Amino acid sequence: MKRPHGVVVASKNADKIVEVGAVLASLDPQVFVIDGHTWPDVEETEDTLPGNALLKARAVVAATGHAAIADDTGLEVDALDGAPGVSTARYAGEDASYDDNVDKMLRELAGVVDRGARFRTALALVTPEGDELVVEGVLEGTIATERHGTGGFGYDPIFAVGDRTLAQLDADEKNRISHRARALRALAEKLTT
Repeated sequence: MKRPHGVVVASKNADKIVEVGAVLASLDPQVFVIDGHTWPDVEETEDTLPGNALLKARAVVAATGHAAIADDTGLEVDALDGAPGVSTARYAGEDASYDDNVDKMLRELAGVVDRGARFRTALALVTPEGDELVVEGVLEGTIATERHGTGGFGYDPIFAVGDRTLAQLDADEKNRISHRARALRALAEKLTT
């Protein structure tokens, strides 16, 4: 697929937009993030991460006329048989906050010994010409028994890689190892000039 010069990050989550923009700038300075566009909310109706990423990217291309990058990320917890998966952002309910989701996860895993988990990001790039590319990034870790750190967002305070949670890493460290960064690296490797 040919590298677009500018992309819209198909998200209304300000934290995610900042993270994607920072990683993208470090990987491929020829691709810049286009700001200032709006689009209708996109209901995530697919039952897979790639399906939801494509839904969002296609909708943003249709609304803006620009290439779009969209991701769908799921937290897969071994002790919960891979849940919450595609429902990660809505784990504690449709209008759940980051804290609501983390609190529910900690309650669900109270007393559980096997706390293995992974973040899986499906990243879709869609162009106005109809080209589509989907890649994936995975970060293995464990769920901590309590919150640690003040950085990041979402489940970062309880998702541990080694002896630190993602919330204990500075932004540069997180952007080097995160599931989203891995997906963006995979995307950059597949794009041609």
